Amino acid sequence: MPGPEGSRGQASSYSRLRIPARDSKNLKKPPQAVGDRRDYVARIAGVNIPTNKRVLIALQYIHGIGSKSAADIIEKVKIPEDRRVNQLTDQEVLQIREVIDRDYVVEGDLRRETGINIKRLMDLGCYRGLRHRRGLPVRGQRTHTNARTRKGPAKSIAGKKK
Repeated sequence: MPGPEGSRGQASSYSRLRIPARDSKNLKKPPQAVGDRRDYVARIAGVNIPTNKRVLIALQYIHGIGSKSAADIIEKVKIPEDRRVNQLTDQEVLQIREVIDRDYVVEGDLRRETGINIKRLMDLGCYRGLRHRRGLPVRGQRTHTNARTRKGPAKSIAGKKK
């Protein structure tokens, strides 16, 4: 069995990689809360919120919260609009989490509710349900051309050449 050099005696690409020595400069410090500030990722509604973005933008990473909902949440918790996520205190993150849990349907619950609604339409056999079942556009878009997102990649038809 050949060694790490490979079958031709050449050094493998793994052995050529330069790995820096572990010294005091290269060691990452564990995340810590500095005073009342957060130095780690905020987790709200099961989603890791990006730390360097403004709170208004970061809240929109949660499925079910758009710009209007994010602005309403910030207003309820009384956080300035220019505040960034890494500047939030633990108390403010807890308040945001409570407001979302109390007033909004987000993430898994929202996805489940949407899936149940689509399944109900398909079970009823109504027009929208049939379109969902066949994987075609539901809201009246044309399908003679386009609609590739719902229909998938184009399938060539044999014997169609002129």
